[in-house]
Amino acid sequence: FTYLMKENAIQDITRLYRLFSNVDRTNEIRIAFTEFMKQHGKSLVQDPSRDSFMVDDLLHFKSQIDQILKESFLSNDQFAHSVKESFEYFINTRVNMPAELIAKHIDTKLKTVKGVSEAEVEIVLDKCLALFRFIQGKDVFEAFYKKDLAKRLLLNKSASIDSEKSMLNKLQIGQFTSKFSKFIGNVTPKIDLYVNVLTAGQWPSYPTSTVILPSNGLKELSVSLAQTVVLLLFNNNQSLSFKEIRERTNLDAKELTRTLQSLFNGKARVLIKDSKSKEVLATDMLQYNNDFENPSVKIKINSIQVKETPEERKSTNDGVFLERQFVIDAAVVRIMKMRKTMNLTDLVSELFTQLKFPVKALDLKERVETLLDREYLERDPNNLETFRYLA
Repeated sequence: FTYLMKENAIQDITRLYRLFSNVDRTNEIRIAFTEFMKQHGKSLVQDPSRDSFMVDDLLHFKSQIDQILKESFLSNDQFAHSVKESFEYFINTRVNMPAELIAKHIDTKLKTVKGVSEAEVEIVLDKCLALFRFIQGKDVFEAFYKKDLAKRLLLNKSASIDSEKSMLNKLQIGQFTSKFSKFIGNVTPKIDLYVNVLTAGQWPSYPTSTVILPSNGLKELSVSLAQTVVLLLFNNNQSLSFKEIRERTNLDAKELTRTLQSLFNGKARVLIKDSKSKEVLATDMLQYNNDFENPSVKIKINSIQVKETPEERKSTNDGVFLERQFVIDAAVVRIMKMRKTMNLTDLVSELFTQLKFPVKALDLKERVETLLDREYLERDPNNLETFRYLA
């Protein structure tokens, strides 16, 4: 049976199902079908070397399974339940990563892509959502989706506001839709100069910088604030060192490095530097590229700002971890307030039932200990494994 599945031999699988149906033994096929899905699915999820292909592989696998379910197993309800059970099992054997990669895959599809219609994008998004619904750690997906949505809107990278709205309507995760819909409401229509007024507490937090703006200047470039303050320096200076640019803009060293790389690397090289390295050295001298030409009236230079840095990825994951701690604490207090007294085993079991994300028993015990320290709970003096709620 495994060979037939790997070869996608739909006609042979159909014959096998009909044969076993005649003797009322289709459950044996269902068991083999379930085992194949779990094992093959785990191989797609567990291999870090194929992370860049994981979502495409999962989408292809889901499409293959759906076709076999419909054509070979005649959409049998028991087989359909096995599909759901199997995908929920293997996609959650690797914590967090599938959720993060699905969010990034959707981000790619919602960005401006030439030659792809909105209808084609909708089909892909629907398939991604089918995978999303199997994920337990939806808060990880939400965190990365939120960050990517913010970048698409603020950097004008979204292919279609209608597609963005459609995607949010499809997600329907508690306050997810209403909260992120405010993102779109905060973004004004495109004009030559526009300012986005963002709702506090809804958007991802960004590091703040106090920058020094040069007196004036005019460039037909679509750039970020950091890129702008750097470029305007070259209105009155033929060349500047990295140190001089940093002193005159007050930008953080890492942010300045990324900003400069976006200006002298890539297609639109509006700056040039004396060394040929792609990295920025403290001793580098930079100057405006007088030979720069581009047929477009308006040139967008923001590719490096769009790319996620390791620091951003870590910050997003740390934010999810911190948020989960708050959720666990609230759940413990809510349960103990209602039960008044409870032993640790029963409390952990109840938490597993209520929490919507994967969590280890050890992590739950650690959160209970912190609540003991903060005097939300106390131990029963006659049984140290039993806790009492403190009003």
